[in-house]
Amino acid sequence: MKGINMIQLAKELGLSVSTVSKALGDSYEISASTKKRVMELAKQYNYKPNPFASSLRKKKSKQIAVIIPDIVNNFFALAVDGIESVTMNKNYDTFIYLTHESLEREKAVLEHLESGLTSGLIISVCTGKEGYGHFQQFYENTKLPIVFFDRVPDLLQFPKVISNNYESTFEATTRLIKAGVKRPVFLATEEPLYTSIERRRGFQAALISQQITFSDDMIVECSDDMDKNYSIIRKLLSSKKRPDGFFASIEKYAITTYQVCKELKINIPRDLKIIGMTNLRTAALLNPSLSTLAQPAFEMGREAASLLIKMIEKKSYAAANDIIVLNNELTIRESI
Repeated sequence: MKGINMIQLAKELGLSVSTVSKALGDSYEISASTKKRVMELAKQYNYKPNPFASSLRKKKSKQIAVIIPDIVNNFFALAVDGIESVTMNKNYDTFIYLTHESLEREKAVLEHLESGLTSGLIISVCTGKEGYGHFQQFYENTKLPIVFFDRVPDLLQFPKVISNNYESTFEATTRLIKAGVKRPVFLATEEPLYTSIERRRGFQAALISQQITFSDDMIVECSDDMDKNYSIIRKLLSSKKRPDGFFASIEKYAITTYQVCKELKINIPRDLKIIGMTNLRTAALLNPSLSTLAQPAFEMGREAASLLIKMIEKKSYAAANDIIVLNNELTIRESI
């Protein structure tokens, strides 16, 4: 039986719901033999008690879980600041969980939260390679409100806070080309995330609009392995037909490019023009200063938290599927 609840469990066992509830809670009022029967059937159906509903009804739980890939990326650090600017004001405790780009870790965090007292979740996913069924299953098990932000899944029933990745990447790539770039390359992530797909689409559309023929080698996939990325970028910039422009889709690719250029004595921006997708405050201090496309990270966190709390506190709003789109900011500096 899929998605069994306590009432169905009690019916099959021939027990009252209160008896089953107490047995699952290891109450002294219930005999060992009854507890064993209840626990065995619960295990058979993979049933897990859901403490969320009762705690929320009693308004005892004011805890929000934030699940993000990492905190090293300045974007996520700023987004958490934005989240806490709302949760602290509303007297919610915020708990941060890092997945470290691991799908197994992401699933483990969700499993851990199923047996907690969390009121709702704010999530930026780590990968889309194996789909998003674990989020759907978590929601079916808990009915907790969830808001996704930035790196979002293609699940229609959940609200999302995103930035205008397609339009802003189109604009940034166009600026690169108008600065004289003839052979641009998009340094992409491996994950098939909505965010990544929209940035790739924006890059391709800009090439077409500027009469530059697109080819598959203009999109180069990097990874989380910094040594591997260094080799990929070094190989690109050592080739006979090396690119003369990079759009780095995440900040660490731009920083690695600067390192490679220094080693190969490639002049930025004369030999290579760069725009990096980053919220690094130090971008203006690089030599030369890095042109950036920055997401409104703080504002995205703030909007996600505001939306989640609205969902928690207004039951009629629990199944919201809003999509909030904020604008990225292009800043042209010396790297182009």
